[in-house]
Amino acid sequence: MSGPLFLLLLLLLSFIAPRLTAGYLTVSIEPLPPVVVGDTVTLKCNFQTDGNLREIVWFRVNTQVADGGKQKIFTYDSMYNSSYSHLEDNRRREHLSYHSTVRLPEVHMDDDGLYECHVGIYDRRTRDKVVLASGNIFLTVIVPPRSISLEAADSPAPFSRYEVQNFSLVCTVTGAKPAPMVYFKRDGELIDVVPSAQSSSVGEQAKVHVQEKTQGRSQAGLWSGQVSTSRDIDDTKLQKSLTLLEHAGKLAQLGQDSPDHPKDENEQISKADSEPTEIIPETVVSREFPRWVQSSDPLYYSQHQQQDAGDGTVQVRAMLTWNLNPQVDNEALFSCEVNHPALSMPMQSEVTLASPRGPRLSMSPSQARVGDTVRIAVQGFQLGPSASEVFPQPIFTWTRVGGRLLNGGLEHVGRELVLERVPAELNGSMFRCTAQNPLGSTDTHTRLIVFDNPKLKKGRQFVAIAAATGKASLSLPSAVLLLSFTCGQT
Repeated sequence: MSGPLFLLLLLLLSFIAPRLTAGYLTVSIEPLPPVVVGDTVTLKCNFQTDGNLREIVWFRVNTQVADGGKQKIFTYDSMYNSSYSHLEDNRRREHLSYHSTVRLPEVHMDDDGLYECHVGIYDRRTRDKVVLASGNIFLTVIVPPRSISLEAADSPAPFSRYEVQNFSLVCTVTGAKPAPMVYFKRDGELIDVVPSAQSSSVGEQAKVHVQEKTQGRSQAGLWSGQVSTSRDIDDTKLQKSLTLLEHAGKLAQLGQDSPDHPKDENEQISKADSEPTEIIPETVVSREFPRWVQSSDPLYYSQHQQQDAGDGTVQVRAMLTWNLNPQVDNEALFSCEVNHPALSMPMQSEVTLASPRGPRLSMSPSQARVGDTVRIAVQGFQLGPSASEVFPQPIFTWTRVGGRLLNGGLEHVGRELVLERVPAELNGSMFRCTAQNPLGSTDTHTRLIVFDNPKLKKGRQFVAIAAATGKASLSLPSAVLLLSFTCGQT
């Protein structure tokens, strides 16, 4: 019994004795949270050993190189630093703890990567051998967004009075690492959006959402897109259309029942032609917004795209799309907000949807004369209390009431209308400026008064006098010839 125990004890001693004499070394690096670019970071390497310290080497590992190239950023050698030279009694074993720190001031994006701490101690059995151990940490450098912008897609765009029009806002965030989280708000409230990837078309999403609402599965606060079918056609239009159809049907029936009375038939036909008729009720339109367009609870669809900027940052492009309602969406405040770990508070950009109203026109010169170049431009608009500018950008169209423009065209598109060398025939002409964006359209007029130009008038008189003088000089020789001919005859 004692024999096996003795052998087991010898095996344990043979296994433990070399380790007791060689010494031990453990290395660890304290973890770090992501560091914002421009901050100062300190890398700390902790190690415990019972031996004599030989060296400490910090490396930065280049992960982009295939063989994992390493760059030395700090070296400590005990042979050349007396502060770490300790005379230790070999008969006494001490367990010592050390730490080495590397400070990186104002970190850049290039500092992002893997760092290693290598520690070496002398072997307790012989100083010719060194025991090595290492630890590593990945330093993550994050960059806050550099810019954010909120714009209208497909701008400028015209106003559509009788058709449902999709409208999109595009939020672009640049210079961020990693990609930020982008979301939209309307009047300060978060918009619950439907990702466009869930469906191939907007119409299918609307149908699915209407079914969900009828089944009672809609979430609280969701901007739904259910439109009442009873409001598809204006009641007044429908009633008027039905009345006209019934009246036209009665006239047709009377004409078929009495073919023997052509006089009555002609009277009925003339009476029918004199009254307005309508075959399709939808052709009766109004200058007001049709009711079937209105939806106070539209569906909002979102689409996000990411693109590498080439400098290590990411550009994010988020798009919000919905069916525009000019009556409800006018002067609504939409904002795009960004959350990022490098930001202490959200970054945002906001716009107020506003239709153009009351354009203010300016004319230069104020008193145009014949031959002058006249410029008529839009200086501004009458804005509501919550709008600082017209958004989206409007389209400006210029026309001449009752005629063509000076260049012969029917209209001119642009913020400014230029009339070069205006003739006297344009005196009293009325010009119309139409400003429109997807939220509305407005017209304003200005009249051009052209005064006589004294310079041109003097020039014309000079030409007339020169012509008269030429005629007089030509008549004098003819008079002399006539006098000589008369004398010869006598």
